[in-house]
Amino acid sequence: MTLKVALVVPDRELWSGEARMVIAKTTEGDIGVLTGHAPVFGILAEGSVVEILDPGSDQAEPEGSSEAVRAAVSGGFLSVADDQVSILAARAQLGVEIDVAEIHHQLSEIDSPPGGGQAAGEEPAEAKYARAQLRAAGEQA
Repeated sequence: MTLKVALVVPDRELWSGEARMVIAKTTEGDIGVLTGHAPVFGILAEGSVVEILDPGSDQAEPEGSSEAVRAAVSGGFLSVADDQVSILAARAQLGVEIDVAEIHHQLSEIDSPPGGGQAAGEEPAEAKYARAQLRAAGEQA
């Protein structure tokens, strides 16, 4: 048995298909979903990575995605019911589509903004999402 999975952003469906397992990070902690999972609704952690394991896509699969599809997400929701997983993200990008050099450049600009440093405290949402993009692309961030 497999799960039916859909990863959706506001303007389009980013990925859909069947998979053996979905792993996501919510504000309550990590969740792994297999067939037969109890219904759940969770808030995705800001700047996290969703993994779709053993995908069997209904659409053309991106290169190198036979083992897992990884996507960086910038907040959103995860819903599980009746072996269907819906991932509704504010922003998301598949790992195979990420330009790693561009993300490193963006991070360097975030880490050293013009006109001085940033206030101490939590990392900005843009930096969290950029680091998630690097992890989705297979890099340490």
